Amino acid sequence: MSTVTTSASADLLYDTRAMAGRQLNRVRHNPGLFVITQAMPLTLLLFFGYVFGSTVALPGGADYRTYIVPGLLATAAAGGLVTGMLTAAADAQRGVLDRFRTLPMSRTAVPLGQAAADVLITAVGLVPLVAVGYAVGWRIESGPDEAAAGFALLLLLRFTSAWIGFHLGMVVGKEEAAGQLASMTFMLQLLSNAYVPAAGLPGWLRPVVEWNPLSAFNTAARELFGSAVPGLDDAAGAAWPMTHPVAASLGWSAVLLAVFVPLAVRRYARTSANT
Repeated sequence: MSTVTTSASADLLYDTRAMAGRQLNRVRHNPGLFVITQAMPLTLLLFFGYVFGSTVALPGGADYRTYIVPGLLATAAAGGLVTGMLTAAADAQRGVLDRFRTLPMSRTAVPLGQAAADVLITAVGLVPLVAVGYAVGWRIESGPDEAAAGFALLLLLRFTSAWIGFHLGMVVGKEEAAGQLASMTFMLQLLSNAYVPAAGLPGWLRPVVEWNPLSAFNTAARELFGSAVPGLDDAAGAAWPMTHPVAASLGWSAVLLAVFVPLAVRRYARTSANT
């Protein structure tokens, strides 16, 4: 039994590496999707940093750039939802996934390889985002351990969102439909505390924003990078994810992965992407 398990694990690792390599080569030869998904957070960083950075007043005189940059880093990491969805939908529509199903490889390897490659690409893509953040005046004020934990949390968010995106891309099965659905995901950012604190929102909207998983990651990034403003995200009456953002982020990741990993694998294992 131990030998069989070891062999299965080795096969999964080999297949995952092959699928991750395919995805990395795909980005290298056709970097359009990567450039597009990077351009939006970079544009928002510059826009909010220079246009709104010195005009938006936060309680206690806190610097708006200090507040918003970690949130934008988190929303960029959440872009795995879009890249995963568009990539899976394109492969499903073109019959690539059907051909993969005929190969003697683990059914988990295809989505896992895509998610792993997306994490590696994001690790590189965060560098220019952080550089622009420094250009607009943001600084990492925490120690190296906390900062490393912050970046690790962002990559965990990317990994989680990539699995969700892969499943949704398999469900829609068409590039056009995936593109339309991807444009709607911007609402997840707007309904989070990425741009403005939830405490100032109307009473009915504040709980929605505070229980948005992305808000927990935004707040956790601020805390781990030393950018948290006391009494802002954790203002009186704040929901539990706002007062325990790191634990909430890890919890949301565990729940979402527990739901979408088996859903994505099961969907992929079907004989047709549209069944």
